[in-house]
Amino acid sequence: MTSNIYTHFHPDEHRFVDKAEEWITRAAMFHTVKLTDFLDPRQAFIVQSLANRAEGVRIRFDGGYEQAERRRILIAPDYRDTESEDTGIGLLSVTSDDTRFSRLDHGDFLGSLLGVGIKRDKLGDILVHDDCCHAIVASEIIDYVHLHLRQVHRVNVLTETIPLSKLRSAIPTLEEMNLTVASLRLDGIVSDVYRLSRSKVLDPIKSGRCKVNWKPEEDPSKQLREGDVISFQGFGRFKLVEVEGETKKGRIRLKIGKFV
Repeated sequence: MTSNIYTHFHPDEHRFVDKAEEWITRAAMFHTVKLTDFLDPRQAFIVQSLANRAEGVRIRFDGGYEQAERRRILIAPDYRDTESEDTGIGLLSVTSDDTRFSRLDHGDFLGSLLGVGIKRDKLGDILVHDDCCHAIVASEIIDYVHLHLRQVHRVNVLTETIPLSKLRSAIPTLEEMNLTVASLRLDGIVSDVYRLSRSKVLDPIKSGRCKVNWKPEEDPSKQLREGDVISFQGFGRFKLVEVEGETKKGRIRLKIGKFV
């Protein structure tokens, strides 16, 4: 890859960019087919960007349902019928008779799934309901997860592999909060959302522990925009839902949605 392409990506992304470029080159020049693990939206954007620059390549996204956030990508020569290819997506249903089950959240299920010894890349979206959790899992490991997942946050659970046609999608729950801020700087908004001092968010941001729209952002003065999704390692993520205007004192009113 020519060095000028790197200017479009964060240094932390260069290793993934190299891998994605290799997948695309192999598909175009050596007629190989690559099925990726589950990618986050930023990684999917990188693959799409590189594929758009290449000739003789076709890609297909699949996360198990139309609104999926995490998706696998099939990268193939452009003469292949990718729609007929298996994208290796399975669906695991998790249930329990324990009354505490309805209080479990996304983080509880994610932590327990990873706790059986699998990598995050093998998991797609995790859709949490009061009476069940539907976890999209790479089909090559779903039987392993089915056999080993027995507890979620000390709640005994039952698992079952079910057809994707039975998937119950879920709208992410956002806990709304209203803020007034002096500016749309990243560090200021993060500190207000998580009730941390500005000094406690500066170092984590500068060390790459914060992402804006799934892209690492190390500039504390980054100006956020309506619709941005911000993740702060160890604290979760939130969305800048709306910039509502200014107060009489010139501060900016924001509506924030914290993912819960």
